Amino acid sequence: MSSARHGSLSDVTSLPDQLARLLALGRPLVMGILNVTPDSFSDGGRFYEPSTAIEQARRMISEGAHIIDVGAESSRPYGAVAVSLEEETRRLAPVLASVVGLGIPVSIDTMKAEVAAWAVAAGATIVNDVWGLQRDCKLARVVAEHNVPVIVVHNRERADPAIDIMADIAEFFTRSLAIAARAGVLRQNIVLDPGIGFGKTPDQSLAVLARMSELKAFGLPLLVGASRKRFIDKVSPAPPDQRLGGSIAAHLLAVLGGAAIIRTHDVAATVQALRVAMAIRSAR
Repeated sequence: MSSARHGSLSDVTSLPDQLARLLALGRPLVMGILNVTPDSFSDGGRFYEPSTAIEQARRMISEGAHIIDVGAESSRPYGAVAVSLEEETRRLAPVLASVVGLGIPVSIDTMKAEVAAWAVAAGATIVNDVWGLQRDCKLARVVAEHNVPVIVVHNRERADPAIDIMADIAEFFTRSLAIAARAGVLRQNIVLDPGIGFGKTPDQSLAVLARMSELKAFGLPLLVGASRKRFIDKVSPAPPDQRLGGSIAAHLLAVLGGAAIIRTHDVAATVQALRVAMAIRSAR
């Protein structure tokens, strides 16, 4: 891994234009989550209807979202139902073009190369893969061919409390970066996400957030999505829709640890928290 000055937003200006300009602003970006699914862990079904989904995208943009992440297949760790290529695109078709038309970068949250290619052709400008290019061998090639940024998320088939989770993440990212390089993905087009809650015990998710700064060693932008995740319930028991305080605490500490992008269900509160935190830091 590189030993250069890591995590600096000025180091990523060669990313495709929209995301590069945002990252170059030098403040944390907020990615709003738009699940057009019936079974996502936190808001499954709320935005399944196209008109409701599009209105939610508008709302998140008005609240300060810089990116909208659209997903049509739940990736929750427990109980998610796999959907076919046809079903995933059927859910996306009435929504994606309208969200793209709202004028900010749109990320497609998918594990399938065919869906990613379809979505990029429809105007999505970022691919978000919760299996870090290691599940669908064709996905890296799609990213390379279209020259779009890709979010590489760490994941595991199952949690193992005995492992050093940071070492596992580092090994996973090293494999993903090798896959990306072989496919021709430009390194500067890669964002790394340690995958809070994916293949991790609650204690391991807490450890990742505590040790975020170690991931700066890769010299790539970092994204964290701790929004409403299960580890919050372990610390302070609450159902998913009542975990806003825990989500904000985790995201603020993630930014202090080097995260450049925060992925959240709760855009308005997250934007406000980040703005105040950055203002306090500037006041030093």
